[in-house]
Amino acid sequence: MSLPLFHLAPDLAVSRLCFGTMTFGEQNTLSQSFRLLDKAFEAGINFLDSAEMYPVPQRRETQGRSEEYIGCWMSARKVPRDRLVLATKVTGPSGQMTWIRGGPKSLDANNILDAIDNSLVRLCTDYIDLYQIHWPDRYVPMFGDTEYDPNRQYTSIDIEEQIDVLGKAMDAGKIRYIGLSNETPYGVMKFLQLARNFQLDSKIVSLQNSYNLLCRNFDSGLAECCHHERIGLLAYSPMAMGILSGKYSCSGGPSNARMNLFKGRYSEGECRYNLSSLTVKAAVEEYVKIAVKYGVSPASLAVAFVLKHPLVASAVFGATKTWQLREVLEATKVDLTEDLLEEINEVHAKYPNPCP
Repeated sequence: MSLPLFHLAPDLAVSRLCFGTMTFGEQNTLSQSFRLLDKAFEAGINFLDSAEMYPVPQRRETQGRSEEYIGCWMSARKVPRDRLVLATKVTGPSGQMTWIRGGPKSLDANNILDAIDNSLVRLCTDYIDLYQIHWPDRYVPMFGDTEYDPNRQYTSIDIEEQIDVLGKAMDAGKIRYIGLSNETPYGVMKFLQLARNFQLDSKIVSLQNSYNLLCRNFDSGLAECCHHERIGLLAYSPMAMGILSGKYSCSGGPSNARMNLFKGRYSEGECRYNLSSLTVKAAVEEYVKIAVKYGVSPASLAVAFVLKHPLVASAVFGATKTWQLREVLEATKVDLTEDLLEEINEVHAKYPNPCP
């Protein structure tokens, strides 16, 4: 099976589906992860996304396992390096994850270089295709927060320092391209503006932000930035942490579903994807009805909607079971007719962005 490709850069073509690996090492064992990666690769997925802090929920004991599992799989399967696009991320400032370089307290040059070197070891590779800043080194409302409070700004590392050290990592052959994540219109434009001073603006090629039927905030501001600056959106949570599959609607969902399995331990997800919200429940119910009406699974419809966006380079999905992977792959075959899209937009107008 082959999947369409999106060119983030002339020499960086990624599959329209990107396998996000944040469950590897927590919900998925090594053998389970191998099986999922085998199936994804056979289906034409060449794009894998990870992060130094994964898996989630983040713990000292498991930190880095997701990258390690990818590295083990590539080595065991002898996958030619040029057949894959590897993306990973440096952890932003965090007072909670003290086991990652003491916080990490900032995205200074030393922190970024250490993160890159450690990821290279875990991934068993000489270079990373797309290296992303997981979240900004400055106050930004994220993960369910929507209103900016200027009083919450803190002393942060200059963006110039971050760009400079990433440029040096490129010169050393450790990374090929730069990506941003959980960014704002201001952040995207500021990075590009300052990157021009280092002649690196063409090396910033992607933005990984949430985008799904319950969260279309990207279209307000960020879309214009990405369109004019030729930045591809890597849309994470296309199924809204699995909520859009409809599995939580019946008796609260299966006990091994992520939002139940880690209840109380995954504050970012629970804040944004509030299962007790009547608005969220009502919106999901209507989207599920649309999927049933048109004869597709709710999960496939959710991913297909994301892939329809003209600025989405790839949808970053997660799967812990092979049947879930099959549902995601089916999304590439879903025909989003004008009538179907009209019904989706009617629901969106009724319940706009309940999971920001």
